[in-house]
Amino acid sequence: MMSSPVSARLLSQWPWLLVLSPLLLLPVGRSAELPVAVMALLALVLTLRGRMPWRDSAMRLGLALFACYWLPAAISAIDAVAPERSWMTVASTLRFLPFVCFAVWALRAAPNWPRLLIAGGAIVALWALDAWLQALTGLSLGGAPEQARISGVFGAGNLKLGQVLATLSPLVLLAARERFGRTGLLLAMAVMALPILLAGSRAGWLAYALVLVILAWRETRRARHFLPALAALAVAGAALVAVAWQGSLRLDARIERSLLVLKGTEAAVDEASAGRLRIWRTAAAMIVDHPLAGVGVRGFRYAYPAYAAPGDAFVDVARGTGAAHAHQIVLEILSETGIVGLLAWLCGTALAVRAWRRAGAAARARARAPGMCLIAMCFPLNTHLAFYSAWWGLLFWWLLALYCAALAGDAGNATAESAPA
Repeated sequence: MMSSPVSARLLSQWPWLLVLSPLLLLPVGRSAELPVAVMALLALVLTLRGRMPWRDSAMRLGLALFACYWLPAAISAIDAVAPERSWMTVASTLRFLPFVCFAVWALRAAPNWPRLLIAGGAIVALWALDAWLQALTGLSLGGAPEQARISGVFGAGNLKLGQVLATLSPLVLLAARERFGRTGLLLAMAVMALPILLAGSRAGWLAYALVLVILAWRETRRARHFLPALAALAVAGAALVAVAWQGSLRLDARIERSLLVLKGTEAAVDEASAGRLRIWRTAAAMIVDHPLAGVGVRGFRYAYPAYAAPGDAFVDVARGTGAAHAHQIVLEILSETGIVGLLAWLCGTALAVRAWRRAGAAARARARAPGMCLIAMCFPLNTHLAFYSAWWGLLFWWLLALYCAALAGDAGNATAESAPA
């Protein structure tokens, strides 16, 4: 019996909806892990049934990038300061391999891409609108705001709103540009700007500024147009900060703290960076002592007390732990996985860039939004969350999976392949 057109359409939709679901569930604790586990199991089933497109360039890219991420972690665990924690991380990150394979299979049908990117942009836009509501009324899907900053759907106990909105803003901005032109782009920029600003994450501010600079260049393409566009963005940003500064005690406290850096003293810079200077100095000491393979992936907090300066407030003497991670991508990689890790990550970066350069126009159009998100997420002249942690690592691999799948060379001819058997 032949299935109805409606049933066939629904069957063709579920793979990309499943790929989208970790983003939807991201604010809800560890629930985003459930669809990842489901996709990992489905990838194994598809492999056993011979349905995986192993010869596809996107699949090979995903496998290569996973090797650049996972192998340094495995090597670092051999002589780790906290071997149990490191080997647990090595084992748990294996889930990203079948996940990225499933994403490449699920997104091989070109018609699915506009739906996926629009849906992803809509989810992030809803988070931003919820943050607007919290800023104006104190109400949010995540409850009441944290005292020092708005927290939106992530809640006062999980202050990641600013960094997440900034990282994922290309999903909203590029969708608005595609659908509503430059007017839509400018409006979307303004809608995203205030929540990112009031969320109080300075890493989020820098990441969003980077996204806007990239978009300004994409819109202008020439220095004589690009520089005036940058100037206009700077003026608009300064005006927004001035208005928000006067009306928000939360923002006032964050800016006052940031301005301490102008004093120039080491103590002032450390205070302005919320203690990051101490953490980075300690990370540097770990790197000098463990240059080849680091202290072990996710072993930073356990190694911290041995390298921290006397009186470091991050050291918990009772537990024998310190700061959770290095708060900077290069220092995290070097301190936890050493030179081996840094070389592997640089190799992965080169592979990702080469795949972009070799891709056709349609593939680049699909990969542009996740690619810009990854640039905002990994830009080295910023502070970062931990890339080998469960939560930030999942978001990192969700974006990488989209990027790899987008660059599939034959996505336009693979509609039938995305349907379940």
